[in-house]
Amino acid sequence: MRTSLALILALLVVGGPKFAPPYVLPAQQTTALRAIPSTTEPLVTQITDRASATLTLPGSADFLIGDAKEVWITNRGRMEKLAHDKPAPVATVPMPRPCGVPAMTDDSVWVANCSDQSLYRIDRKTATVAATISTGLADRSGELSVAAGSGAIWLLTDAAGVLSRIDPTTNTVVAKIEVAPNSYAAAFDVSSKSVWVTTTGARGATGPGSLQRIDPATNKVVATISVGPRPRFLAAGEGGIWTLNQGDGTVSRVDPKTNQVVATIDAGVPGGGGDIAAGNGRVWVRATKTLLQAIDPQTNRIVAIFGPPAGSGAVRVAGDFVWVSAHDIQKVWVLR
Repeated sequence: MRTSLALILALLVVGGPKFAPPYVLPAQQTTALRAIPSTTEPLVTQITDRASATLTLPGSADFLIGDAKEVWITNRGRMEKLAHDKPAPVATVPMPRPCGVPAMTDDSVWVANCSDQSLYRIDRKTATVAATISTGLADRSGELSVAAGSGAIWLLTDAAGVLSRIDPTTNTVVAKIEVAPNSYAAAFDVSSKSVWVTTTGARGATGPGSLQRIDPATNKVVATISVGPRPRFLAAGEGGIWTLNQGDGTVSRVDPKTNQVVATIDAGVPGGGGDIAAGNGRVWVRATKTLLQAIDPQTNRIVAIFGPPAGSGAVRVAGDFVWVSAHDIQKVWVLR
C-alpha cells in the first residue's frame, strides 16, 4: 500500500498549505553545488477549481497510462478504462493485483501483477486479458514501472539487477539485461531512442542514486549518470529525462544529448510514493506532501502548485489532459 493520508491532514490550514520556495540549479551546471532560490512562490490552486472533471472510484485507484483516446488505471483487483467525459469507468478488466505504472502500445496495455509476479497484456479493444507472461518483479510491492519502445516491452524483473525485454509478437522474454541492483522503474524516450532506468539503491541508502541508459540495439547499458538520492519514478519528454528523488524531494533533469544532469529542482517532497510525468509543456510532480506541482522546462522552475494534499497517488499526461489520482480518498481529477 502506498503512503497513507493520515499524516497529511495536519498540514491543512485556512487559506491552503504553505510551501517553502522552490530551488533550482542553473542549467549550465552539471553538479549540484548549491541551490538558488526562486524569485517567486506560486500560489496554491485548489485542484477542484482547475479540474474539468472529478471522478470517484471505489477501491484504490492509483497508477495511470493513456493517450488521446483513453486512460487506464490500476485498482484493487482490476484495471479500469476511463474517459474524460464519463463519470464512471467505461470498461473493467478483472486481474488479481495490478501494480506499478503500466505501459501502452497501439493495441494493448501492459501492467505488472504483484500477486503472481507476472506481466499482463490487456487488449484495448476487447478489454480482456490477452496474455500472462511469467517474468518476476524487481519490486514485489509494486513501486515500479513498465516501459514500451523500440518494438519491445521493458520491465525490471529482479532486484539483483535484471531488465527484461519482452517481444510483443510472441509474448516472451527475449533478453535479460544486466543493470545495477535495486533498479525498479523504466521509461522509454523517443527522442534518444533509449530505455532509461533509475537505481534507487539499497534500503536506507543516503548517497546519490543513478540513472542508467540502455541502447535497445545492443541491449547494453551505455551510460550511468549520478542523480539525486533514492530516485524511483521517472519521466521522459519536454527536453529531458526527469527523476523524482525520494531521498531529498528533488527532481533531477538529465539531458539525453550529453548524459549530464543540467538542473536540480527542489520540489520539497521527500519520502516514498509519488509519481512524475512530462507533457503539455510541463513536468508534473505528484507527491504526498503536495498534491501536484508543475515545472516549466524552459526555466526549470515550479510555476504551479495544486492542493490540498490528498495522500499518495499518480499523474499521467494523456492527449490534452493531465490525469491525477488520489487513492486514499478515491478521487481522480482531469485537468485541461
